[in-house]
Amino acid sequence: MDIRELGRLDLNLLVALEALIEEGSVSRAAERLFITQSAMSKTLGRLRELFDDPLFVRMGAGMAPTPRAEQLARELPRVLLAVQDMIAPLTFDPATYEGEFNLLVQGHMGLWLMPMLVNRLVEKAPNIRLSALTRVDKPFEALKNGKLDFILQAELHEYPADLRLTTLGYAPPILLARKGHPLEGRQLTWEEILVFPHVQVVIDELADIHFLTGRKSSFLHHMASAVPELVTDQLLTAIQVVRNSDYLFPAPPLFLEQADMGMELVALPLPEGEEVNLKYVIVNHQRVNTSAAHDFLYQEILNVIDCFRVKYDLPTLAKLREERHLEY
Repeated sequence: MDIRELGRLDLNLLVALEALIEEGSVSRAAERLFITQSAMSKTLGRLRELFDDPLFVRMGAGMAPTPRAEQLARELPRVLLAVQDMIAPLTFDPATYEGEFNLLVQGHMGLWLMPMLVNRLVEKAPNIRLSALTRVDKPFEALKNGKLDFILQAELHEYPADLRLTTLGYAPPILLARKGHPLEGRQLTWEEILVFPHVQVVIDELADIHFLTGRKSSFLHHMASAVPELVTDQLLTAIQVVRNSDYLFPAPPLFLEQADMGMELVALPLPEGEEVNLKYVIVNHQRVNTSAAHDFLYQEILNVIDCFRVKYDLPTLAKLREERHLEY
């Protein structure tokens, strides 16, 4: 497009296009933007002229996007966010800032991190709204297009080059059992562990977790060879089964941070000599690295992690990075 043609572009058209794409209906898009259906129909006509494409075709009671509209749908959130950032005030005051952040938080992390984070934000930035989800389709793409702001998770094997990772710490997986389990209070072998039934939680993102293992570790081998007697995608289901049976649950660390869990469940020690850890990270797209609001929330998350680490006599994140010579 010739730069002179940008004079034809009204930003309101892009806002209307986003509503049409997401609503799939002229009437619902009009209602969302508080304009008449007739006005939205005229706007759609202008959009069709601007992009030289029908954009939508009728299908039943709604509209189906054309390939051109689908391509615009992928680019539009990034463009609108860039415009929003461009016109946003340069000063940032947490006490008066109003905005929403979308987080993808691996289920077990949310159990202990979110209560602490919410309490800090209530004091420092009471008008910030958080959405903390445990599942999002194509999360890396969501970071890129602005539908997600941060991901907190156990580190995966690979990440796109345009994402920033920050280490939050290391922790070994645990073997969860009920209090009073026959294996409680003993130094265990894999043979003893595998005698008992266990439950496996199947969550998509857990399949790509990068386990850090020592050369002599057999944790992954035994976990892969064991056949679970119960498979579920619900963490609470797994916990309830373990509470009320002799089932074992190879669980992420920090589960027992929930007080009500610690009263009924115990973490059994892995067999002697096992070296296995999970590395936890916070992930964001580089597009928000210069956003004062995003930096505020990022720092608050790191502060929560440091409070937790100090509570358990662990080195602060700064000290951890120094000791381990971490790149991120």
